[in-house]
Amino acid sequence: MTGLGTSARGAATGSGDRSRPRAALPALCLTQITSWGIVYYAFPVLNPGITHATGWPAGATTAAFSLALVVSALAGIRVGRILDRRGPRAVMTTGSVIGTAGLLLVSAAPNLPVFFAGWALTGLAMATTFYQPAFAALTRWWAPDHVRALTVVTLAGGLASTVFAPLTALLAEHLSWRHTYLVLAALLAVLTVPAHALALRAPWPPAPTPARDKADGAATDAGSRPFRLLAVAFTLSAFAMYAVVVAVVPLLLERGYSTAQAAWILGIGGAGQTLGRTLYAALARRTTPTARTTTLIALGALTTAAFAAVPGPYALLVAVSVVAGMVRGNLTLLQATAVTDRWGTAHYGRLSGLLAAPSTTAAALAPFAGAALAVPLGGYGPLFLLLATVSVAAALVSPWTAPGAHRSP
Repeated sequence: MTGLGTSARGAATGSGDRSRPRAALPALCLTQITSWGIVYYAFPVLNPGITHATGWPAGATTAAFSLALVVSALAGIRVGRILDRRGPRAVMTTGSVIGTAGLLLVSAAPNLPVFFAGWALTGLAMATTFYQPAFAALTRWWAPDHVRALTVVTLAGGLASTVFAPLTALLAEHLSWRHTYLVLAALLAVLTVPAHALALRAPWPPAPTPARDKADGAATDAGSRPFRLLAVAFTLSAFAMYAVVVAVVPLLLERGYSTAQAAWILGIGGAGQTLGRTLYAALARRTTPTARTTTLIALGALTTAAFAAVPGPYALLVAVSVVAGMVRGNLTLLQATAVTDRWGTAHYGRLSGLLAAPSTTAAALAPFAGAALAVPLGGYGPLFLLLATVSVAAALVSPWTAPGAHRSP
């Protein structure tokens, strides 16, 4: 790989030929916890209060949140190309500002159209501050040791729900949902805007030069059958996983648990994500990309079915949430490394944006679809069984995602 020499601001990599910003890794740990915790995980906790206070249908408020994820999916393709060329500093700093503005608009929304507009704006922030740009930054700055850096950031990011779901519930006990979002927007601005602006200033290394026969590698790889099937597997898995995350609170409320108890179940899943991610490096050393894709998605189906089958006691639900979080944590790292494991780092931003677009769209539709399907299915328990079936379908597609698996001899 080609690279830059070590700068005064950077710490050398293991090979000593690439500049790394020393502050980037701790800064991204902080901003991923904060961005995910406030922009994503606060909503499942606050949504019951939003619908109660405003009279807006739960399906409508969830659709607004889904709109944010759709916007994120569509914007993420363009964001990936910008990241490949220019790096993460301007993208992520601007995204933090947009996220703050979006949440302020959400908090002040007098009606559903303005509520939708606020979430649409927040969707741009998701595309520019969530894992995709952070992963692109770490993959370019830390390669070939990027798995370790990705693991560190996702270990921290896994705590987002653990920190912010209970914090959001605590704020909501003393403040209205609007004032809760005002407090959260202020925290987002204070913790993420300066961190992105100041910690991501190192020179952006050039992309590795692809081999002669791979000069048009991004287009070739993106059009390959393994890439398309991997996108299908990730899309189905993401639909099930994100529907579970948003639906776990109403599932527990339906079973008679309090909002605080449900928020803690959601939050403890984040601790499980952090625990699970400590195991990913060892898993990656001992398995092929295809084998761990199949295994992890299948385990996701199993934990989703467990939520449907286990009504209590509360301690057992905590255990299920921890295990489900461990699986989700590994799935995040699986998706972060899927491109480099199969097609290298030369076009990581572009390929990861293309790969993430359908799965992020599925994640966007999942909360709305879950809320809509729960009624005809007869509750959230049957919904979780359906979501487990969707994950099984994803696992069945996964064995066909290895590059070269479909080539003629």
